[in-house]
Amino acid sequence: MPVNYQLAFDLAPVGLVLSRNRTMVDCNAHLCEMFGASREQLMGQSFRLLYPSTDEYERMGARLLPILNAKGVYADDRIMKRVDGRFKGETFWCHVNGRALNRDAPHEAGIWTFEDLSSRRPVTAGLTAREREVAAHLMNGMTSKEIGRALSISHRTVEIYRARLTRKYQASTTADLVHKLLAG
Repeated sequence: MPVNYQLAFDLAPVGLVLSRNRTMVDCNAHLCEMFGASREQLMGQSFRLLYPSTDEYERMGARLLPILNAKGVYADDRIMKRVDGRFKGETFWCHVNGRALNRDAPHEAGIWTFEDLSSRRPVTAGLTAREREVAAHLMNGMTSKEIGRALSISHRTVEIYRARLTRKYQASTTADLVHKLLAG
């Protein structure tokens, strides 16, 4: 029996996107469901549409560029935004994994997977864009110095954001904070 790759793409159990220059050129049904949008609403649109803010979109693009150049692949957990439907504007945790088709020009073309983590990790505290970035790295077990390097900020600045997160989540230790972040 011949393999129907288009059918496999369309019915994959994760959101799939083919991109060119950070623009969605094709996506599957699961991605549309996840973001509450039709395929027509997403095709030809910038990935910016899926981010809570332009600032987060820009920073993410700059941060993943050297990693895609070096490794050709990138993965993280981040907060994304639903596009349309009854949950329009709702933010949710999403695991994103991508591969550049040309490591020398990583944004030129790629394939990306999106997995909705909201059933395991709801967004409950109102966080700023930078707090969301620091939280995502904390949940990956990174230290303040590692987070600072990843975000191109000082480790002392990371400590300030970590303290804000600790207050917002009423955590007593870093381990307690990470536990509460994972629980939502």
